[in-house]
Amino acid sequence: MIRSFVIVCLMCMVALNIQAQKVGYINTQELISLMPEVKEANSQLEVMKTQFSKRGQDMVQVLQQKYQEFQQKQANGELAPVEAEKQGQALKEEEQALVAFEQESQQKLMAKSEELLQPMQDKVNNAIKMVAQENGYAYILDISQGSVLYADPTTDVSALVKAKLGITTTP
Repeated sequence: MIRSFVIVCLMCMVALNIQAQKVGYINTQELISLMPEVKEANSQLEVMKTQFSKRGQDMVQVLQQKYQEFQQKQANGELAPVEAEKQGQALKEEEQALVAFEQESQQKLMAKSEELLQPMQDKVNNAIKMVAQENGYAYILDISQGSVLYADPTTDVSALVKAKLGITTTP
């Protein structure tokens, strides 16, 4: 009998502990977009993107000009078949170099974006962790990831994390 009572008491304590866990949610995408560091990061990325774009456009113009000259020489019969094939191959190689440049540019932009945004993400994660510990949250879910189907607005911890990061928003 005492054994049954102890087991029931333990089960009740476990059930109460599970029910007592506090859960909150936040939208980290919105929060990061409000950080002042984002403007500087976006500015740097835009400069880099503009530089890559200009260089790519210059490469396209040079390639187009070479294609036109090649076609004109072919039309005028100025190229021997062997020379025409050689120049055609050179143009294809330049075209492949242009495609490789575009791919490399995209990869560099993505890497730079990750490099610039990672410190902000770390800062937000640390602030979330501190808010969770200070306010007794067992879980904080990120609704920007689309994994929460419903969230009670009273459990939104965005204001607490914004305060922890020193972000003020004007309505």
